[in-house]
Amino acid sequence: MRVLITNDDGIDSPGLHALAASAIAEGLDVVVAGPAHQSSGSSASILGAESDGRIHMEPREIEGLAVPCFAVRAAPALIALIAAHGAFGAPPDAVLSGVNRGANVGRAVLHSGTVGAALTGGANGARGLAVSLDVGMHPLTCHWDVAARLARSVLPSLLASPQGTVLNLNVPNEPDAADRPLLAATLATFGIVQTTATEHGEGEVRMTVADTDAEHEPGSDAALLDRGHPTLTSITGIGEAPLPEGTPVDAVDSRAAGA
Repeated sequence: MRVLITNDDGIDSPGLHALAASAIAEGLDVVVAGPAHQSSGSSASILGAESDGRIHMEPREIEGLAVPCFAVRAAPALIALIAAHGAFGAPPDAVLSGVNRGANVGRAVLHSGTVGAALTGGANGARGLAVSLDVGMHPLTCHWDVAARLARSVLPSLLASPQGTVLNLNVPNEPDAADRPLLAATLATFGIVQTTATEHGEGEVRMTVADTDAEHEPGSDAALLDRGHPTLTSITGIGEAPLPEGTPVDAVDSRAAGA
C-alpha cells in the first residue's frame, strides 16, 4: 500500500517526521510531501499554483527517512490533490496528515489544513487519516512519537476500509497516551478554542482566539480528549442532503436532465 505523508505545519515539523517514520515501520510505500511554509488554518484550500498553473517543489533529505521527500509551495489539500494525479509517483492508497501541533476537534475541523488534506485524499479515491497532538499553548515537550504510535495502530483498519474513508485522530500530549483506550467520539459543537470578533473599526475587524467556556457534549471528541483519552472520529467532507421542505424546485427525471 502506498501512502502520502503531509501536514499543515510544514516540511520541517517533527510531527510530520514521526508520522512518516511510523508508516515506514509499518512496511508501507511512503512518500513525504509537506508545505514549504506553515499552512495552518488552510482547510481544503488548493492555493499554491502559479499563474501558469505550475506548483513548485524541491526534493529534501530528512534525517532518518530514507524515502522520497518534497517541500511543496502549496497548501496541504493541494498537495493531496496533485498526489492523486501522480505528482509523486503512483497515486496513494491513503493520505496521512500530521502529526499536527495542536488538537483538531469539533466542527472547527472544517478550518484545519491537517484535516483538509485527509478529506481531499478521501474525496480523490484514497483513504485519509488526520493526526493531531493536544499540546496546548506552551508545551514543555511534545510527544510526537506517542501520537505516531497510535496512528500506526489505526493504519491496518484504515487501509482495509473502503475508499473515501476519513478518520480524525486526536492524542493527549502525555507519554502514556498510546497505552490508554482509544475511544470512538462524535464531533463537538465547538473546538477547544473559539474565534470571536472583538473589535469593529472603520473598514476592519479584529479577531481573537480564546479557550471556549462552553461545556462539551458527553462522548464528543473535545470532552473525551479533555479527560485524557485519545479519540477517533469518522468524518465526511462533502455530501448531499435533502432540500428543506417547501423549497421551490421542480422534480426532474434524472435521465431526462442528463440527456
